[in-house]
Amino acid sequence: MYQWRKFEFFEEKYGGKSTIPEDVTGKITCCSSGRGKVVIGCDDGAVSLLDRGIKFNFGFQAHSSSVLYLQQLKQRNFLVTVGEDEKISPQQSSTCLKVFDLDKMEPEGTSTTSPDCIGILRIFTNQFPEAKITSFLVLEEPPPILLIAIGLDNGFIYCIKGDIARERITRFKLQVDNQNDKSQCSIMGLGFRVDGQALQLFSVTPNSVCLFSLQNQPPRRQVLDQTGSNANSVAMSDRSELIIGRSEAVYFYDVDGRGPCWAFEGEKKFLGWFRGYLLCVIADQRNDKNTFNVYDLKNRLIAHSLVVKEVSCMLCEWGNIILILRDKSVLCIGEKDMESKLDMLFKKNLYTVAINLVQSQQADPAATAEVLRKYGDHLYSKQDYDEAMAQYINTIGHLEPSYVIQKFLDAQRIYNLTNYLEKLHEKGLASKDHTTLLLNCYTKLKDVEKLNLFIKSEDGVGEHKFDVETAIRVCRAASYHEHAMYVAKKAGRHELYLKILLEDLGRYDEALLYITSLEPSQAGVTVKEYGKILIEHKPVETIDILMTLCTEDGEFNKRGTSSSTYISMLPSPVDFLNIFVHHPQSLMDFLEKYTNKVKESPAQVEINNTLLELYLSNELNFPSISQGSSGVDLSLGARSGSSVASKAKSNGKLTADPKDIYKDKDHLERHEKGLQLLKNAWPSDMEHSLYDVDLAIILCEMNAFKEGLLFLYEKMKLYKEVIACYMQAHDHDGLIACCKRLGDSGKGGDPTLWADLLKYFGELGEDCSKEVKEVLTYIERDDILPPIIVLQTLSRNPCLTLSVIKDYIARKLEQESKLIEDDRRAIDNYQEDTSAMRKEIQDLRTNARIFQLSKCTACTFTLDLPAVHFMCMHSFHQRCLGDNEKECPECAAEYRSVMEMKRGLEQNSKDQDRFFQQVKSSKDGFSVIAEYFGKGIISKTSNGRPSGTLRSGSTSSSNGF
Repeated sequence: MYQWRKFEFFEEKYGGKSTIPEDVTGKITCCSSGRGKVVIGCDDGAVSLLDRGIKFNFGFQAHSSSVLYLQQLKQRNFLVTVGEDEKISPQQSSTCLKVFDLDKMEPEGTSTTSPDCIGILRIFTNQFPEAKITSFLVLEEPPPILLIAIGLDNGFIYCIKGDIARERITRFKLQVDNQNDKSQCSIMGLGFRVDGQALQLFSVTPNSVCLFSLQNQPPRRQVLDQTGSNANSVAMSDRSELIIGRSEAVYFYDVDGRGPCWAFEGEKKFLGWFRGYLLCVIADQRNDKNTFNVYDLKNRLIAHSLVVKEVSCMLCEWGNIILILRDKSVLCIGEKDMESKLDMLFKKNLYTVAINLVQSQQADPAATAEVLRKYGDHLYSKQDYDEAMAQYINTIGHLEPSYVIQKFLDAQRIYNLTNYLEKLHEKGLASKDHTTLLLNCYTKLKDVEKLNLFIKSEDGVGEHKFDVETAIRVCRAASYHEHAMYVAKKAGRHELYLKILLEDLGRYDEALLYITSLEPSQAGVTVKEYGKILIEHKPVETIDILMTLCTEDGEFNKRGTSSSTYISMLPSPVDFLNIFVHHPQSLMDFLEKYTNKVKESPAQVEINNTLLELYLSNELNFPSISQGSSGVDLSLGARSGSSVASKAKSNGKLTADPKDIYKDKDHLERHEKGLQLLKNAWPSDMEHSLYDVDLAIILCEMNAFKEGLLFLYEKMKLYKEVIACYMQAHDHDGLIACCKRLGDSGKGGDPTLWADLLKYFGELGEDCSKEVKEVLTYIERDDILPPIIVLQTLSRNPCLTLSVIKDYIARKLEQESKLIEDDRRAIDNYQEDTSAMRKEIQDLRTNARIFQLSKCTACTFTLDLPAVHFMCMHSFHQRCLGDNEKECPECAAEYRSVMEMKRGLEQNSKDQDRFFQQVKSSKDGFSVIAEYFGKGIISKTSNGRPSGTLRSGSTSSSNGF
């Protein structure tokens, strides 16, 4: 043990030695500490309490003679003393036990300040014979219970348990040794051990070390050792181990027997335990000096060593070690802080000791890492790189990795750096840069075995010690493609796996096979990302995969859901259009296959729009609509010859390029498909089309697709735009045929088309006599335009002669003459009728009516009184008429119809919208206005009737004439 290093980890406090205050006059016999106080007992029976700094607090007379033992309790502010008092009777012992409550003082007015004594016990009784007390120990149990053990020189231990203040106690004794020689059976030390519910008591004699199990009744004794100790050098460690000091060594005991032994030679006068340190006062036989040592058993070093005078007591209080010497001087020794101890060790380059020290004292991990860093720096400076790296590895998690990495990059110690980076990844503290650096180390060392171990180590599904993207990137850069693929596949990074297959290795078939093995959702994502490459190299196979994704017949059969519902859950072909950006032919094939297989798709409109763009474009690409607005002539005529513009002239002869012929053929086929799509996607029974009509019109305009444009205009009933197309193409035959089809009002056509057609020929500026004659035939048949308008329209064409319209004018004049004659005859008839009516009215006003009818109009029987005669010359029996009947039943219906017609005309006169609508829609608006005037609807009328007007239905009774 003399080889143990000595250090000064402790220092004296309060400026060195202190002395016991002069208030303590007697000889010190015992001492204790606790609750921030040091308690001293003297041979004069006085007890003194000292505060921090060894300052006197107060004292009192505990016993009349001497204080033998005392103990300051920790949980309660009680002081338990054993001392000698005056004998009350010769039979009683003078030794007694007292318990003082230090929180309660004697009432004021007493001569001294002393705490309240709450209990006094006589230790020795008839059942417990008197003997010399050699040891004393108190155990605090749940209040108010105390367990007091008193060791005697006869080998017995007297135990007192209970509430001493209320004298509710039980006594029992334990026999350790029954030898006759008292010097060999004295109880030299005691120690309580509490382990859960188990309560045990160590006892030490010169010949034995025993353990009593007090929870058993009677207590069971167990001999731990046949050798004890002759001195009171007994203590308990913080692990409830018994410590015994003998001249040759210090021994530790637990419930199983003797434990470790430390060969510290010399007579052990006092033993103690302080914060994991063993305190030992060793007496020097050659003089009165004592050596005080503080042992760090874990680190095998002497933390402090001091030669002092003879020690009387050793205590631990206020975080210090207190030595009370025989001459009443006091030494307070405190532990230095960790930083001071480490600085001391660093100056001596004792890094190993420093590491052991911080680890044994359970220092902060950051502080431990700092010690390890300094040790590593020291080894690094000595060029001991391997050992230095071992220390740096222990700092992972606390020391910034870049600090270590920079050192070993400079030293070109790639093996050590690799080791450090591996440990960093094992602890899950590596960043992307660390992963990059480690993989670069592997690749530079060409250590494929370690690379395999790092990449392919199995930590469980989905768990990785490194950043996946970084590992893949580095492996790809170093051409370790298989490793990169392994990582990507294990991590479920399908897009990275396919990226390696397609961009680095060009294994397109394998990539397609891998995509088919994925879940539909994952497969769709990967195809969107890498579909361009696949379409370029494997168009047919890629289209098959897309068809599987977008239709998935097998999966559909398994699910058993309805077709429309299932299709709405599948990816839409529109989602994959971007992968065909440079391959429109493949896109066209894909969409055609899809539309042939799926008839009711949610994206049918978008699909048809895309197909129309492909079908109608002059070149098979994706034409942009904006291209049609930059100087491009949208007229059909301007583009009618564009398909044959690729012919070349050679020696005055025109020769066609075979490629151009193929392009023209393909162009025609696509236009046929486009027209078919326009028709199929907008059948006659559907109100709306399955494509964007506006987009379709623009595409047809841009690509000069006349047939499609005509179909769309006609479908939308834009007949004027239809004939405008023919007019732009100067297709006169087609124009007239179109008007025949679309201008027939009987079939829902628009007759005004003939007027537009006539206007077109009138402004044409060329001879079109044949066409004009045919147009005039239909205008005359349907009476579309007045002759004057026809003449004004055709007069603008200087190339037309009067002979073109001669027959038409003659027929119209003849027709008008006939109409005038008919109108004159009608006027004459109306005038005659009007004169007859006026004459009848005048006759009714001025002349009497003679009723000569002899039969009732209703029943045809002979008319008798009472009878009713009407002005219309009808007569009735009064009994044949209803009550209050004032109108002729025979003429009432006709009269009501006339009145209703009049009311209708009056109401129509107030409906201005209807009037203007009739004027606008009529061929001859003047005739409508004339009709309104003729019916008296527009003429000004008075609200009241003339006073002399007679109602045709007025009646008179024959009784009243």
